[in-house]
Amino acid sequence: MSMSSSLPPLWPEPSPGSWQMVNTGPVPLRCWWAPTSSAKPATRAVIVLPEIFGLNRWVRGVADRLSAAGVPALAMPLFARTAPDLELGYDSESTREGRRHKDATSTEGILADVQASIHWLRRTLPASGQPLRITVVGFCFGGHAALLAATLADVQVSLNFYGAGVSRGRPGGGPPSLELLPFVQGELHCLCGSIDALIPSSDQRAIQAALRAEDPTGLRLRYSLLEGADHGFMCEARDQYHQASAREGWRLLLDAALSDVAQS
Repeated sequence: MSMSSSLPPLWPEPSPGSWQMVNTGPVPLRCWWAPTSSAKPATRAVIVLPEIFGLNRWVRGVADRLSAAGVPALAMPLFARTAPDLELGYDSESTREGRRHKDATSTEGILADVQASIHWLRRTLPASGQPLRITVVGFCFGGHAALLAATLADVQVSLNFYGAGVSRGRPGGGPPSLELLPFVQGELHCLCGSIDALIPSSDQRAIQAALRAEDPTGLRLRYSLLEGADHGFMCEARDQYHQASAREGWRLLLDAALSDVAQS
């Protein structure tokens, strides 16, 4: 069943989410867990990766909104090693603070934490007799991390919303994250705004070319350019919010994460 015809409310009331410690990996992860009310065995779940601003209200709201649409969602921190409780706003000082923690991350740490979250979801959700379908969605630095997560065998779908820097390097140093595309076994969708200064046209062309080289059909590795959208276009709390692009982004996210979910 397609869920794209009507979007779930932005702030479901009451919120289905709550704080949850995930201790299945190398470091404790203070996550935001938004289960559904359905008692049926789970067939899928979503992991939400935040911007550099941590698990703030907007990112928690993404998980809540997915839950309200019918799929359980776990928002996972990316800075558990340096700032496990980070919640920032969108002012310049918060940006500097978030970037400081971003610079302290590593690709290995991010992948280990995503894998730990997958293990926790599989332990927590009632089994349906088939492997749990995992979708990872990330925004800003979380988008870059979602591209990395796409290389994990347990991830079936990844959505990278305006993840900057993937054509120039990777967390912790090393060659560009785009060079990891041959290891992506599932689906990957990269979404960029046409006026995003953090992902200039040269970077956008590099992303498109890399995706096309690995999957000339564009069916498994996809690229979407949102005209008139800036960095952060999905987030209502940011000045760069672009309503038309956000609605299209939500449509694509829901189609990817929820298209086969039967009504409860």
